[in-house]
Amino acid sequence: MAPAQPIGRDPFGGDLSAASSVQRPNLVPGVPLWIANPNVAGGREINPAAFTIPTGLVQGDLGRNTLPGFGATEVDLTLRRQFKLRERLALQARADLFNIFNHPNFGPAVNYRTSPLFGQSTQMLGASLGSGGQNGGLNPLYQIGGPRSAQLALKLLF
Repeated sequence: MAPAQPIGRDPFGGDLSAASSVQRPNLVPGVPLWIANPNVAGGREINPAAFTIPTGLVQGDLGRNTLPGFGATEVDLTLRRQFKLRERLALQARADLFNIFNHPNFGPAVNYRTSPLFGQSTQMLGASLGSGGQNGGLNPLYQIGGPRSAQLALKLLF
């Protein structure tokens, strides 16, 4: 017989109330998952009333990765022109424009029920995907969901 789980621990070894918890809630039928709130990023937030915490050390019936996040909309554009200077010499000018309409793209919502920001997006999508360097990810300026940005280049071809 397996030893009893200590109180406050889930069956997979994590803390039930910690950020690394793997406990899933039960879904309340008929209650909308998202509610409109014009005061938060994206104009909507996850409805806390749509979930209940299961009793005992069991997983709830909400499936993994079942809550859709915010969509991502971005239009990028590249313009390039090559100027022939001599027979074997050319100059190439290039402009890369990212998110040219500066559409806001929001990152995933806070999913800790004990947080006062539960259900709200607290950062932009580009920043939520990593900051590059030792933390991993790309520079938020140039990955999807980043702010409007541009880069210019000149290339001498010979």
